[in-house]
Amino acid sequence: MSRHQVNFVRSNFSLIALAIALMLALVGVPAWAGDDSDSDSDSDSDGGGFCSTTAELQFYGCKTAARSDFLITKAICTNLEDEDERDECEADSRQTRQEEKELCRDQHEARLEVCDALGEDRFDPDFDPEGFVDEFSSPVNPYYPIAIGRIWEYESGDETIVVEVLNETKLIDGVTCVVVNDVVRENGEFREDTDDWFAQRPDGTVDYCGEIVTDFESFDGDMPAIPELIAIDGSFKAGRDGDKSGTLFLGTPTVGALYRQEWSASNAEDIALVLSTTYSYGNDPELDASVPEDLADYFCGAGDCVVTRDFSPLDPGPFEHKFYANGIGLFLETKPQEGEFSRITGCNFDARCNTLP
Repeated sequence: MSRHQVNFVRSNFSLIALAIALMLALVGVPAWAGDDSDSDSDSDSDGGGFCSTTAELQFYGCKTAARSDFLITKAICTNLEDEDERDECEADSRQTRQEEKELCRDQHEARLEVCDALGEDRFDPDFDPEGFVDEFSSPVNPYYPIAIGRIWEYESGDETIVVEVLNETKLIDGVTCVVVNDVVRENGEFREDTDDWFAQRPDGTVDYCGEIVTDFESFDGDMPAIPELIAIDGSFKAGRDGDKSGTLFLGTPTVGALYRQEWSASNAEDIALVLSTTYSYGNDPELDASVPEDLADYFCGAGDCVVTRDFSPLDPGPFEHKFYANGIGLFLETKPQEGEFSRITGCNFDARCNTLP
Protein backbone atom coordinates (compact mmCIF):
# COMPACT_ATOMS: atom_id res chain seq x y z
CA MET A 1 0.00 0.00 0.00
CA SER A 2 1.30 3.46 -0.87
CA ARG A 3 2.09 6.08 1.75
CA HIS A 4 -0.48 8.35 0.10
CA GLN A 5 -3.23 5.83 0.77
CA VAL A 6 -2.55 5.46 4.47
CA ASN A 7 -1.37 8.96 5.30
CA PHE A 8 -4.79 10.61 5.36
CA VAL A 9 -6.60 7.84 7.27
CA ARG A 10 -4.27 7.67 10.27
CA SER A 11 -5.65 10.70 12.14
CA ASN A 12 -7.20 11.66 15.42
CA PHE A 13 -10.71 11.63 14.10
CA SER A 14 -12.50 12.99 17.15
CA LEU A 15 -10.26 16.07 17.29
CA ILE A 16 -10.72 16.66 13.57
CA ALA A 17 -14.49 16.46 13.87
CA LEU A 18 -14.47 18.83 16.84
CA ALA A 19 -12.26 21.34 15.04
CA ILE A 20 -14.49 21.33 11.97
CA ALA A 21 -17.64 21.70 14.09
CA LEU A 22 -16.20 24.68 15.97
CA MET A 23 -15.09 26.29 12.74
CA LEU A 24 -18.53 25.94 11.18
CA ALA A 25 -20.32 27.16 14.28
CA LEU A 26 -18.11 30.09 15.21
CA VAL A 27 -16.65 31.57 12.06
CA GLY A 28 -18.42 29.96 9.13
CA VAL A 29 -16.79 28.72 5.96
CA PRO A 30 -17.19 29.62 2.31
CA ALA A 31 -19.44 27.59 0.04
CA TRP A 32 -16.64 25.40 -1.30
CA ALA A 33 -15.89 24.00 2.18
CA GLY A 34 -19.45 22.75 2.61
CA ASP A 35 -19.38 20.74 -0.60
CA ASP A 36 -19.60 17.22 0.80
CA SER A 37 -21.96 14.92 -1.04
CA ASP A 38 -21.28 12.08 1.39
CA SER A 39 -23.34 11.89 4.55
CA ASP A 40 -23.15 9.47 7.44
CA SER A 41 -26.24 7.75 6.11
CA ASP A 42 -24.64 6.59 2.86
CA SER A 43 -23.09 3.51 4.43
CA ASP A 44 -24.20 0.12 3.14
CA SER A 45 -23.36 -1.80 6.30
CA ASP A 46 -26.09 -3.90 7.83
CA GLY A 47 -24.55 -3.33 11.26
CA GLY A 48 -25.46 -5.50 14.22
CA GLY A 49 -22.00 -6.99 14.77
CA PHE A 50 -18.71 -5.88 16.26
CA CYS A 51 -16.76 -6.34 13.03
CA SER A 52 -19.27 -4.44 10.88
CA THR A 53 -19.57 -1.70 13.49
CA THR A 54 -15.79 -1.32 13.48
CA ALA A 55 -15.82 -1.04 9.69
CA GLU A 56 -18.61 1.54 9.90
CA LEU A 57 -16.73 3.71 12.37
CA GLN A 58 -13.56 3.53 10.28
CA PHE A 59 -15.60 4.57 7.24
CA TYR A 60 -16.89 7.70 8.99
CA GLY A 61 -13.43 8.48 10.30
CA CYS A 62 -11.92 8.04 6.83
CA LYS A 63 -14.37 10.50 5.28
CA THR A 64 -13.74 13.00 8.06
CA ALA A 65 -9.98 12.74 7.53
CA ALA A 66 -10.44 13.23 3.78
CA ARG A 67 -12.46 16.38 4.45
CA SER A 68 -9.82 17.67 6.85
CA ASP A 69 -7.08 17.07 4.26
CA PHE A 70 -9.12 19.02 1.73
CA LEU A 71 -9.56 22.00 4.04
CA ILE A 72 -5.87 22.08 4.95
CA THR A 73 -4.87 21.90 1.29
CA LYS A 74 -7.33 24.68 0.50
CA ALA A 75 -5.59 26.81 3.12
CA ILE A 76 -2.26 26.14 1.41
CA CYS A 77 -3.72 27.04 -2.00
CA THR A 78 -5.10 30.30 -0.60
CA ASN A 79 -1.57 31.49 0.11
CA LEU A 80 -0.32 31.09 -3.46
CA GLU A 81 0.11 34.53 -5.02
CA ASP A 82 0.00 33.41 -8.65
CA GLU A 83 -3.61 32.95 -9.78
CA ASP A 84 -2.86 30.12 -12.20
CA GLU A 85 -0.90 28.23 -9.55
CA ARG A 86 -3.70 28.81 -7.06
CA ASP A 87 -6.35 27.54 -9.49
CA GLU A 88 -4.27 24.46 -10.27
CA CYS A 89 -3.73 23.81 -6.56
CA GLU A 90 -7.47 24.02 -5.86
CA ALA A 91 -8.32 21.78 -8.80
CA ASP A 92 -5.78 19.20 -7.60
CA SER A 93 -7.20 19.37 -4.07
CA ARG A 94 -10.72 18.68 -5.34
CA GLN A 95 -9.50 15.75 -7.41
CA THR A 96 -7.52 14.33 -4.50
CA ARG A 97 -10.50 14.69 -2.20
CA GLN A 98 -12.69 12.76 -4.62
CA GLU A 99 -10.08 10.00 -4.89
CA GLU A 100 -9.82 9.80 -1.11
CA LYS A 101 -13.59 9.57 -0.72
CA GLU A 102 -13.70 6.76 -3.28
CA LEU A 103 -10.90 4.97 -1.45
CA CYS A 104 -12.86 5.29 1.80
CA ARG A 105 -15.83 3.56 0.17
CA ASP A 106 -13.67 0.84 -1.35
CA GLN A 107 -11.96 0.18 1.99
CA HIS A 108 -15.35 0.01 3.69
CA GLU A 109 -16.64 -2.58 1.25
CA ALA A 110 -13.44 -4.60 1.59
CA ARG A 111 -13.69 -4.59 5.38
CA LEU A 112 -17.30 -5.76 5.24
CA GLU A 113 -16.24 -8.65 2.99
CA VAL A 114 -13.66 -9.61 5.61
CA CYS A 115 -16.37 -9.48 8.27
CA ASP A 116 -18.51 -11.83 6.18
CA ALA A 117 -15.60 -14.27 5.97
CA LEU A 118 -14.30 -14.05 9.55
CA GLY A 119 -17.54 -13.38 11.41
CA GLU A 120 -18.74 -10.55 13.60
CA ASP A 121 -16.76 -11.28 16.77
CA ARG A 122 -14.42 -8.69 18.21
CA PHE A 123 -10.82 -9.10 17.11
CA ASP A 124 -9.18 -9.72 20.47
CA PRO A 125 -6.41 -12.32 20.06
CA ASP A 126 -4.95 -14.21 23.01
CA PHE A 127 -1.60 -12.58 23.79
CA ASP A 128 -0.88 -14.28 27.11
CA PRO A 129 2.90 -14.61 27.71
CA GLU A 130 2.33 -18.18 28.92
CA GLY A 131 1.41 -19.14 25.36
CA PHE A 132 4.80 -18.29 23.83
CA VAL A 133 8.37 -19.56 23.84
CA ASP A 134 11.03 -17.06 24.86
CA GLU A 135 14.17 -18.31 23.08
CA PHE A 136 15.06 -18.10 19.42
CA SER A 137 18.19 -20.20 19.00
CA SER A 138 16.35 -22.70 16.80
CA PRO A 139 13.15 -22.50 14.74
CA VAL A 140 9.83 -23.99 15.78
CA ASN A 141 8.21 -23.87 12.33
CA PRO A 142 10.06 -25.34 9.32
CA TYR A 143 8.08 -23.11 6.95
CA TYR A 144 8.91 -19.96 8.91
CA PRO A 145 12.27 -20.96 10.37
CA ILE A 146 13.20 -18.04 12.61
CA ALA A 147 16.50 -18.39 14.46
CA ILE A 148 19.03 -15.80 15.60
CA GLY A 149 21.70 -15.12 12.99
CA ARG A 150 19.77 -16.39 9.98
CA ILE A 151 19.81 -14.23 6.85
CA TRP A 152 17.71 -14.28 3.68
CA GLU A 153 18.46 -12.24 0.55
CA TYR A 154 15.92 -11.37 -2.15
CA GLU A 155 15.75 -9.45 -5.42
CA SER A 156 12.81 -7.73 -7.07
CA GLY A 157 13.59 -5.73 -10.18
CA ASP A 158 15.93 -2.93 -9.12
CA GLU A 159 15.40 -3.72 -5.42
CA THR A 160 17.45 -5.91 -3.11
CA ILE A 161 16.11 -7.00 0.28
CA VAL A 162 18.16 -8.43 3.15
CA VAL A 163 16.32 -9.97 6.11
CA GLU A 164 18.26 -10.87 9.27
CA VAL A 165 17.13 -12.30 12.61
CA LEU A 166 19.03 -10.18 15.13
CA ASN A 167 20.29 -11.21 18.54
CA GLU A 168 17.82 -8.73 20.02
CA THR A 169 14.39 -9.05 21.63
CA LYS A 170 11.57 -6.74 22.67
CA LEU A 171 9.24 -7.39 25.58
CA ILE A 172 5.74 -6.48 24.39
CA ASP A 173 2.92 -6.88 26.92
CA GLY A 174 5.04 -9.53 28.64
CA VAL A 175 5.71 -11.50 25.43
CA THR A 176 9.32 -11.89 24.27
CA CYS A 177 9.53 -10.99 20.58
CA VAL A 178 12.65 -11.37 18.44
CA VAL A 179 13.78 -8.47 16.24
CA VAL A 180 13.97 -9.22 12.51
CA ASN A 181 15.63 -6.49 10.47
CA ASP A 182 14.61 -5.85 6.86
CA VAL A 183 16.70 -3.52 4.68
CA VAL A 184 15.60 -2.48 1.17
CA ARG A 185 17.87 -0.85 -1.40
CA GLU A 186 16.91 0.39 -4.85
CA ASN A 187 19.68 0.55 -7.42
CA GLY A 188 22.06 0.36 -4.47
CA GLU A 189 20.47 3.34 -2.67
CA PHE A 190 19.09 2.94 0.85
CA ARG A 191 15.25 3.02 0.80
CA GLU A 192 13.81 1.25 3.84
CA ASP A 193 14.95 -0.06 7.21
CA THR A 194 12.32 -2.00 9.16
CA ASP A 195 12.49 -3.84 12.47
CA ASP A 196 9.76 -6.49 12.71
CA TRP A 197 8.91 -8.08 16.06
CA PHE A 198 7.95 -11.76 15.92
CA ALA A 199 6.92 -14.17 18.66
CA GLN A 200 6.68 -17.95 18.49
CA ARG A 201 4.19 -20.35 20.04
CA PRO A 202 5.02 -23.97 20.96
CA ASP A 203 2.75 -25.24 18.17
CA GLY A 204 4.85 -23.40 15.56
CA THR A 205 2.54 -20.44 15.03
CA VAL A 206 4.43 -17.18 14.46
CA ASP A 207 2.79 -14.05 15.84
CA TYR A 208 3.33 -10.55 14.50
CA CYS A 209 3.83 -8.23 17.49
CA GLY A 210 4.57 -5.04 15.55
CA GLU A 211 7.13 -3.20 13.47
CA ILE A 212 8.90 0.11 13.18
CA VAL A 213 9.07 1.15 9.53
CA THR A 214 11.46 3.87 8.36
CA ASP A 215 11.37 4.96 4.73
CA PHE A 216 14.19 7.01 3.21
CA GLU A 217 14.81 9.02 0.06
CA SER A 218 17.89 10.70 -1.39
CA PHE A 219 17.66 14.15 -2.97
CA ASP A 220 19.79 15.62 -5.73
CA GLY A 221 22.11 18.38 -4.56
CA ASP A 222 22.50 17.16 -0.97
CA MET A 223 26.12 17.19 0.17
CA PRO A 224 26.85 14.66 1.48
CA ALA A 225 24.15 12.55 -0.17
CA ILE A 226 22.69 11.06 3.01
CA PRO A 227 19.25 9.39 2.69
CA GLU A 228 16.56 11.42 4.45
CA LEU A 229 13.83 9.91 6.63
CA ILE A 230 10.51 10.66 4.92
CA ALA A 231 7.92 8.39 6.60
CA ILE A 232 7.20 5.81 9.28
CA ASP A 233 3.77 4.82 7.93
CA GLY A 234 2.64 1.30 8.79
CA SER A 235 4.49 1.17 12.12
CA PHE A 236 2.55 -0.39 14.99
CA LYS A 237 3.05 -2.15 18.31
CA ALA A 238 0.67 -4.56 20.01
CA GLY A 239 -0.85 -2.94 23.08
CA ARG A 240 -0.17 0.64 21.99
CA ASP A 241 -3.02 2.89 20.81
CA GLY A 242 -5.33 -0.10 20.48
CA ASP A 243 -2.99 -2.01 18.15
CA LYS A 244 -3.18 -5.79 18.29
CA SER A 245 -0.95 -8.66 17.29
CA GLY A 246 -1.87 -11.05 14.55
CA THR A 247 -0.88 -14.42 13.13
CA LEU A 248 2.00 -14.09 10.70
CA PHE A 249 2.13 -17.81 9.86
CA LEU A 250 0.09 -20.74 11.15
CA GLY A 251 1.69 -23.60 13.01
CA THR A 252 -0.29 -26.02 10.88
CA PRO A 253 -1.59 -24.31 7.73
CA THR A 254 -4.81 -25.69 6.26
CA VAL A 255 -6.28 -24.74 2.91
CA GLY A 256 -8.97 -22.11 3.32
CA ALA A 257 -7.70 -20.77 6.64
CA LEU A 258 -8.17 -16.97 6.74
CA TYR A 259 -6.55 -14.88 9.45
CA ARG A 260 -5.54 -11.36 10.39
CA GLN A 261 -1.78 -10.87 10.42
CA GLU A 262 -1.95 -7.52 12.22
CA TRP A 263 -4.52 -4.97 13.29
CA SER A 264 -3.72 -1.30 13.72
CA ALA A 265 -6.93 0.50 12.77
CA SER A 266 -6.63 2.28 9.42
CA ASN A 267 -2.86 1.82 9.50
CA ALA A 268 -1.95 -1.88 9.25
CA GLU A 269 -4.65 -4.48 8.49
CA ASP A 270 -2.96 -7.26 6.50
CA ILE A 271 -4.83 -10.54 6.04
CA ALA A 272 -3.70 -13.93 4.74
CA LEU A 273 -5.54 -16.83 3.15
CA VAL A 274 -3.96 -20.28 2.80
CA LEU A 275 -4.31 -21.39 -0.84
CA SER A 276 -2.23 -24.58 -0.88
CA THR A 277 -0.11 -26.78 1.36
CA THR A 278 0.91 -29.16 -1.46
CA TYR A 279 2.04 -26.77 -4.16
CA SER A 280 4.22 -27.83 -7.05
CA TYR A 281 4.54 -26.10 -10.39
CA GLY A 282 2.20 -27.14 -13.18
CA ASN A 283 -0.87 -28.19 -11.21
CA ASP A 284 -2.63 -24.83 -10.78
CA PRO A 285 -2.32 -22.15 -13.50
CA GLU A 286 -3.61 -19.46 -11.14
CA LEU A 287 -0.88 -20.13 -8.58
CA ASP A 288 1.75 -20.59 -11.32
CA ALA A 289 1.19 -17.06 -12.65
CA SER A 290 4.45 -15.04 -12.51
CA VAL A 291 6.27 -17.97 -10.83
CA PRO A 292 9.77 -18.82 -12.14
CA GLU A 293 9.35 -22.50 -13.02
CA ASP A 294 12.94 -23.45 -12.26
CA LEU A 295 12.77 -21.94 -8.77
CA ALA A 296 9.45 -23.64 -8.01
CA ASP A 297 10.75 -27.00 -9.18
CA TYR A 298 13.89 -26.53 -7.08
CA PHE A 299 12.03 -25.99 -3.81
CA CYS A 300 8.63 -27.59 -4.43
CA GLY A 301 9.46 -30.73 -6.40
CA ALA A 302 8.07 -32.87 -3.59
CA GLY A 303 4.74 -31.04 -3.72
CA ASP A 304 5.02 -29.75 -0.16
CA CYS A 305 5.21 -25.96 -0.52
CA VAL A 306 2.73 -23.67 1.23
CA VAL A 307 1.13 -20.78 -0.67
CA THR A 308 -0.82 -17.90 0.84
CA ARG A 309 -2.65 -14.94 -0.62
CA ASP A 310 -1.84 -11.75 1.30
CA PHE A 311 -3.97 -8.63 0.97
CA SER A 312 -5.23 -5.60 2.90
CA PRO A 313 -8.59 -3.77 3.03
CA LEU A 314 -6.54 -0.57 3.14
CA ASP A 315 -5.54 -1.20 -0.48
CA PRO A 316 -8.55 -3.00 -1.98
CA GLY A 317 -7.92 -5.10 -5.06
CA PRO A 318 -4.17 -5.87 -5.18
CA PHE A 319 -2.83 -9.05 -3.59
CA GLU A 320 0.37 -11.05 -3.34
CA HIS A 321 1.01 -14.77 -3.42
CA LYS A 322 3.70 -15.91 -1.00
CA PHE A 323 5.47 -19.25 -1.41
CA TYR A 324 7.11 -21.09 1.51
CA ALA A 325 9.46 -24.08 1.33
CA ASN A 326 10.19 -26.58 4.08
CA GLY A 327 13.40 -25.57 5.86
CA ILE A 328 13.78 -22.32 3.90
CA GLY A 329 10.66 -20.31 4.62
CA LEU A 330 9.63 -17.56 2.22
CA PHE A 331 11.41 -17.99 -1.11
CA LEU A 332 9.08 -16.19 -3.53
CA GLU A 333 6.46 -13.43 -3.61
CA THR A 334 4.43 -12.82 -6.76
CA LYS A 335 2.05 -10.08 -7.84
CA PRO A 336 0.09 -11.86 -10.57
CA GLN A 337 -1.91 -8.77 -11.48
CA GLU A 338 1.29 -6.89 -12.36
CA GLY A 339 3.37 -9.86 -13.51
CA GLU A 340 6.05 -9.07 -10.91
CA PHE A 341 7.89 -11.20 -8.38
CA SER A 342 10.52 -11.11 -5.66
CA ARG A 343 12.72 -14.20 -5.35
CA ILE A 344 15.29 -15.53 -2.93
CA THR A 345 18.90 -15.08 -4.04
CA GLY A 346 20.69 -16.36 -0.97
CA CYS A 347 20.63 -17.49 2.64
CA ASN A 348 23.26 -18.44 5.22
CA PHE A 349 21.74 -21.52 6.84
CA ASP A 350 20.77 -24.01 4.12
CA ALA A 351 23.04 -25.54 1.45
CA ARG A 352 20.28 -25.23 -1.15
CA CYS A 353 20.93 -21.48 -1.22
CA ASN A 354 24.40 -22.18 -2.63
CA THR A 355 23.04 -23.73 -5.83
CA LEU A 356 19.96 -21.66 -6.57
CA PRO A 357 18.73 -21.74 -10.18
